[in-house]
Amino acid sequence: MKLALQQAHNAFDADEVPVGAVLVAGGDVIARAHNYVELLNDATAHAEMQIITAGADYIGGKYLTDCTLYVTLEPCVMCAGALYWSQISRIVYGASDPKRGALRFGNELFHPKTQIIGGVLAEECSEIVKRFFEKKRG
Repeated sequence: MKLALQQAHNAFDADEVPVGAVLVAGGDVIARAHNYVELLNDATAHAEMQIITAGADYIGGKYLTDCTLYVTLEPCVMCAGALYWSQISRIVYGASDPKRGALRFGNELFHPKTQIIGGVLAEECSEIVKRFFEKKRG
């Protein structure tokens, strides 16, 4: 999660909503990403979407079975759907997102075989998002 937090700091510095992610397979980090929504002018350019694309490219296939996603914020509904189709084995997230997070619908939006673990470094992951929006609001 600390590597995902580094990505969130990169996003913060790039004036993106500070969500960072890393993808691990076989104990190795195979992809790193953060939000690129502003840079790419693309509402779908969330960290998780970037990770799915990079991970699939690295693996050479569309399924991320035997992979773990570490992401600083609970995935949204869009990302949950994409993670479902990637058949990712495990999602570990930091801060909960009660307003936009997919888990407000339960685990139904995620693949039934996906293990979900939340609250890892939650305070640090939440704090950077709070700071970002406080900065935006002035």
